[in-house]
Amino acid sequence: MANHKSALKRIRSNKAKKVVNRYQNKTTRTHVSKLKSTTDRAAAEELLKKVESMLDKLAKKNVIHKNKAANQKSKLRTYVNSLA
Repeated sequence: MANHKSALKRIRSNKAKKVVNRYQNKTTRTHVSKLKSTTDRAAAEELLKKVESMLDKLAKKNVIHKNKAANQKSKLRTYVNSLA
């Protein structure tokens, strides 16, 4: 158990941040899978902008590693470019 008031506050704030981070991460993963299932290039281009923004925000907040975000963006961009 925590011995200081500041440690108790840190535990509470970490719980709140965890909820937000998990929600944003799950939402991003849902959009990524939606993008991967898209076959229309125009729709995929629009969705790609949104997904790339979401990945950048997650990387900026250290929810995911910046290299993972870059890797996912690269793979998604390659997929969208392969659509005819």
